[in-house]
Amino acid sequence: MPTTKKNDLYNILLGQLLSQDEGIDAEILTNSALNAIKFASLNRNFPLISNILLKASSDFQRNNSSLNQIVFGSHFKNPVGLAAGFDKNGVGAGLWNYFGFGFAELGTITWHAQEGNPKPRLFRIAKEKAALNRMGFNNQGAENFLKTIEKQKILAPGNRPCVLGINLGKSKITPLDEAHKDYSLSLKLLAPLSDYAVINVSSPNTPGLRSLQGTKQIKKLIRTLKDLSNCPPLLVKIAPDLSNEAIDEIARVAMENGIDGIIAINTSLDRFDLKNLKIKTGNTLGQENGGLSGLPLQKRGLEVIRRLRRSTENDLPLIGVGGIHSARAAWERITAGASLVQIYTGWIFEGPNLVPDILDGLIQQMEKHGFRNIKEAIGSEEPWK
Repeated sequence: MPTTKKNDLYNILLGQLLSQDEGIDAEILTNSALNAIKFASLNRNFPLISNILLKASSDFQRNNSSLNQIVFGSHFKNPVGLAAGFDKNGVGAGLWNYFGFGFAELGTITWHAQEGNPKPRLFRIAKEKAALNRMGFNNQGAENFLKTIEKQKILAPGNRPCVLGINLGKSKITPLDEAHKDYSLSLKLLAPLSDYAVINVSSPNTPGLRSLQGTKQIKKLIRTLKDLSNCPPLLVKIAPDLSNEAIDEIARVAMENGIDGIIAINTSLDRFDLKNLKIKTGNTLGQENGGLSGLPLQKRGLEVIRRLRRSTENDLPLIGVGGIHSARAAWERITAGASLVQIYTGWIFEGPNLVPDILDGLIQQMEKHGFRNIKEAIGSEEPWK
């Protein structure tokens, strides 16, 4: 089994940048990386690019059958995925398996193309291994997203090396009472591309969006999308800032209306114990708008997964996301009840070796606990050894 190198090129080139809040704007860094990923995905069959990607896959992938499972009808080669928000426009859809991911969630995509909120809108909080964003669903829109995927000549759902989910949001210009129509237009167009789709009603950066988590609103939205003849497995992504009672109610509505899974959690409006921390703007974190992600959300993410496990009576697949920066954190989320986990902020700070590090850790823990497959670990509450 290959071993990952902590002193790798990623850390050599970016470690200094990522260790401080100042310096190159976080969104500029992200877009630079995405431009390189876009070029590689479009040209991944050219010999030079292909050889580089094969080398990457030998470092990052773990082809171990104990990590395989079927979740909402799709075959996942491993339970670690890229969370929504990084590849908003799907430019790397043909590449994510080379980085070791078992799945990737693309988007958030809205029906109308939109620029998002004013810049700067993405900030590193390096010491805490966290980020603050108020992006506002900036993306090229569903029709352009479709063209981007088609240019990459991605295999059809069920035949891909990496499961691809599509995360859908509401266009800012669409009134809240017409949100179901907005989501429906996007899903109807993009369903043929999707192994699964996600209703994102929990971003804190689109005015009023979180109100769609209410019982009446989410029920209407689910039923509208489920009525589409080509609706793929449908999940809902929830906020960390909900009360336990609200979490229970969403779980009940989801199960009663045929939702196939729940993703927990999105970014948080809570600043935890960091509200007085100054960030790059010169203001404190408590004075700034936006959603907090990264390591500070680890505890809350674990709590919500445990709550959902109980409220769904172990009968609905859960995806755990938020504050997963290590193999131990991934194991704890899975043993609390998550079938799958996602990373984003942790992947940025820890580097691409985080994926194989997590996979190696999961394999080792299964061996120590006598599990033959990752499914046996889900909800087991077995401790990290």
